[in-house]
Amino acid sequence: MLIGILSDSHDRQARLERAVAELQAAGAEALIHCGDMTSASMLQALTPLPAYFCFGNCDNTLGLQREAKQLGIHCLGDGGEIELSGRRLAVTHSHLSHEVARLLQAEPDYLFSGHSHIANDWQEGAIRRINPGALHRAARYTVVLLDLDSGEAQWLEIPE
Repeated sequence: MLIGILSDSHDRQARLERAVAELQAAGAEALIHCGDMTSASMLQALTPLPAYFCFGNCDNTLGLQREAKQLGIHCLGDGGEIELSGRRLAVTHSHLSHEVARLLQAEPDYLFSGHSHIANDWQEGAIRRINPGALHRAARYTVVLLDLDSGEAQWLEIPE
């Protein structure tokens, strides 16, 4: 299963829409947003595919929660865990250290996070951690296409 991982779109609607379109064209079957969408109107861009998201430090949480419910998008609050293709995936923005610690303690296969606006992929014990980068305030705007069956991650650069 291919999934698209995004983060830190900060109200950049057109860039988020381009990112989703590129991920979908590359074969993504689900989307995971690691927070800082900022406003509820941004959620509409995630609707072409099954989608999950968590809150970031710049998010209007009540607005996002209401809009997500109306659109059928899964809200993970400050952090949560889902299972796709037999893999346990934890998601948090990573601005709350207690959420990161809680999710790491659960020992998922992957922990996806954002916040730093720096793309990264590293191993922490048995857990693979991926930060897809950001769609705002970054040297390059990036997202990740991850094959959950093979573990292959492909970084996609999203144009200005």
